[in-house]
Amino acid sequence: MRQPLDIVIVGGGTAGWMTAAALVGVLDQRLCRVRLIESDEIGTVGVGEATLPQIKDFNDYIGIIEPDFMRKTNATFKLGIEFRDWGFKGSHYIHPFGILGQPIGGAPFHQCWSRARLNGRAFDLDDFSYAIVASHAGKFDFPSADKTTISSTYSYAYQFDASLYAKYLRGFSEAKGLTRTEGKIVDVALHPETGDIASVKLESGEVISGDLFIDCSGFRAILIGKALQNGFEEWGKWLPCDTALAVPCERSDDFRPYTRVSARQSGWQWRIPLQHRTGNGHVFSSSFTNETEAAEVLMANLDARPLGDPRPIRFKPGRRSTSWDRNCVAVGLSSGFLEPLESTSIYLIQIAIINLIKLFPDKQVDPALRQEFNRLVDLEYERVRDFLILHYHLNARDDSEMWRYCRHMDVPDTLKQKMAWFRHRGFIPEYKDGLFAPPSWLSVFVGQGLAPENYEPSADSLPLETMVGEMEALRTRIADRVAIMPDHAAFVADYCSAEEARPVALAEAGA
Repeated sequence: MRQPLDIVIVGGGTAGWMTAAALVGVLDQRLCRVRLIESDEIGTVGVGEATLPQIKDFNDYIGIIEPDFMRKTNATFKLGIEFRDWGFKGSHYIHPFGILGQPIGGAPFHQCWSRARLNGRAFDLDDFSYAIVASHAGKFDFPSADKTTISSTYSYAYQFDASLYAKYLRGFSEAKGLTRTEGKIVDVALHPETGDIASVKLESGEVISGDLFIDCSGFRAILIGKALQNGFEEWGKWLPCDTALAVPCERSDDFRPYTRVSARQSGWQWRIPLQHRTGNGHVFSSSFTNETEAAEVLMANLDARPLGDPRPIRFKPGRRSTSWDRNCVAVGLSSGFLEPLESTSIYLIQIAIINLIKLFPDKQVDPALRQEFNRLVDLEYERVRDFLILHYHLNARDDSEMWRYCRHMDVPDTLKQKMAWFRHRGFIPEYKDGLFAPPSWLSVFVGQGLAPENYEPSADSLPLETMVGEMEALRTRIADRVAIMPDHAAFVADYCSAEEARPVALAEAGA
């Protein structure tokens, strides 16, 4: 009979409570006993308000009911991310959650699009994404279950109050029997022979031992970093931003289903519409501006009355040398942080949890499990890293020192290769593991101004006019279907309206 594993989660917040909810929601309770330690005195970052479609899979996996969760976190739907002024001043595009076009004559759609463009028949690629057209129109509906229809070609994510999401998961976990301990850790004891974590000591004097410790203590990384002295690989030379200022404002009338990120002189600004307010933040590089100037830029670009003062969050882009070290697994910010540009923070928490459950250990950790976990996590971080670097590097801006630096900086060979492949004739590799699929790379390549110089021969399978006619028909079909979709605000109000949303916003402002 397998002995149950005593698991100690250190830290709450989004990472801690996602981990707890998954362990008690999915695993047989005979496999493990889970205890979470957190201190109300220690705040959490709590800015991860925008997510990727994989979060729905996670919620479904652990047994969360969607409309209930959305009501209790003031959530809205998200079909993509809009980028303004990134490739050049005045540019804008949306990275959608879904495909761009459909194969024509057996050829990938973007190859047909390239053929048409190179033969003087240019089309706006955005018109062939259901998610993009719906985003611009401010519409939302659930994707069709009929995979043969054009309205099945997209997915969706959520925008929610991260602190409320953690609170929701806490209630979910405690209802399933999880033990929460309030307290601040003041000491970590290591086993004298193995170097494993043996126990943690709380300020109250209580000592808590365990078999497996999960570090969800955020940037402090009190187990993986301070106790185990696990190294940290910095990626600031490629991802220059190292500070964020966050501030909510009143809910705006602009309630379309996407996150907006607008490039600024020394960084970028996010805008996330929730039911009760709008989340805003300015992510910037302290090498190219200062906090006072960054705050002025942020406050000057809000679209409603602020509900407080900007809150600073400082970070180092990078990752741990290993996320699973001895009997300690780092999840969330203690494992690494690559900045919030593509809403990847919660995804990286999620994928670490899923991999941990797949590779769930015995009391004595098999090194092969640990090695495979670290391989998978490293792969995710590196592929997300390259995708984020692409946004900075692929720009034609000449209006500020930071953007010039990014355009000329030397980037990883893996990214150079991807850009060269796409420039040559639109080739985008597809991997078994890793977050961003070819449609994501396509949207950013084209959105930031990189167009293929040629196309694959398969796009010549049909006469040009026949191919163009099919493209026009597809564009019309998408536009017609989006035209009859419900308005996003109305859909949210009907499906998951959060009660007392407006008074909550005023209460946050101290009114």
